[in-house]
Amino acid sequence: MNTLKLTKCPDEAPARIIGLPHRPVGAIGPDRAGRLQVLVVDGRPQARAQWRELLGPCTAPAGVVAGVAADPVRAMALVHADLPGAGGFVLARALAQLAPPVAVVLVSEHPGDAAQAFDADAADFLTLPVRAERLQQALRKAHRLTDAATQAKGPDMLLIPQRDRVLQVPLHEVVYFKAETKYVTVRTARHSHLMAGSLADLQARHGGRFLRVHRNALVALRCLRALERVPPGRSGQDRWQLRLEEVDEVLPVSRRQLPAVRAAFGRNA
Repeated sequence: MNTLKLTKCPDEAPARIIGLPHRPVGAIGPDRAGRLQVLVVDGRPQARAQWRELLGPCTAPAGVVAGVAADPVRAMALVHADLPGAGGFVLARALAQLAPPVAVVLVSEHPGDAAQAFDADAADFLTLPVRAERLQQALRKAHRLTDAATQAKGPDMLLIPQRDRVLQVPLHEVVYFKAETKYVTVRTARHSHLMAGSLADLQARHGGRFLRVHRNALVALRCLRALERVPPGRSGQDRWQLRLEEVDEVLPVSRRQLPAVRAAFGRNA
């Protein structure tokens, strides 16, 4: 049975795969010679070759093309779990949070890393050494993810990577985003989903549709229903909460965000 150790990739990786030579697959940063490993993403074949030529004379620091991709939407990264610095799991989570997300396959010598890999929103997890047919299965999963991202490109679709697919949630269906310990809850009228990311990033991308009502919550402007005063707490200060359309939950409104919430109700009146 054929097996692959996945310790090195060819210089010209396929357009859908970002591979990195000289270190375990997925390592980003200087190689053993101190050269920066550069991922080239350019849809023009001639330009990809020119980047390789332009990087050749660079010496302080030197750069080497570690992989190429023609379409960032159809990109896949093979990431070794045990990377220097923050590690492969942090890198995998960061890539999965991109818009559109990069399909990440985490690889490790330790089967026990599987749970942490999927917790980092990896498309798949491979234990080294890897059987060729198992690698093909991982490629199929990544292909499904990138296909979904391609079909859902645009600002009106929220992409939530899951183990073997990308969940597509129309932005107009989202009632609120709420930050949890490690994830963000995406609440629609019928479902709740968990996704990696931050409220700050969501607000930067979709701030025209959502209002910050608390440090841990963004609410769709179309779902504002009523602003209510609640009995004072131990501090003796007034507290406020927000009732929403389409769901029964109420969300607290912080004192800092109260003026903006009041102003939003004024605009919606």
